[in-house]
Amino acid sequence: MSLFDQLGQAAGGMLGGGGNQNPLLQAVTSLLGQNSSVGGLAGLVQAFQKNGLADIVNSWVSTGQNLPVSAQQIKQGLGGDLLNQVASKAGLSPDAASSQLAGLLPNLIDKLTPNGKIEAGGLDQLMKMFQGK
Repeated sequence: MSLFDQLGQAAGGMLGGGGNQNPLLQAVTSLLGQNSSVGGLAGLVQAFQKNGLADIVNSWVSTGQNLPVSAQQIKQGLGGDLLNQVASKAGLSPDAASSQLAGLLPNLIDKLTPNGKIEAGGLDQLMKMFQGK
């Protein structure tokens, strides 16, 4: 099992579902890796900030309440190319992927930034946390 499979399962468990049953979650977690084309978690957050959704994405990173996001805002935040990449990897249409991501990303990013900031090695720390249980 690859690191990304393990991360998908761990994140799926955190969000109340199994990682193996959610190909979209696995596609997203692969994007959050340090060697991903988007630049990991920091790159994903920067994409939302650059595309006019800083308030929303910053609420997910901070320790306060997460602001909701719509499927249209997911499309705006990720941009067409990245959304298409995630959707393709998950075997979904871009519309279906953006709709599901609207429910997934706020909680996932919130869980990956428990101290209210993006830390280097955050995914590695997450994996260690779950491997220790």
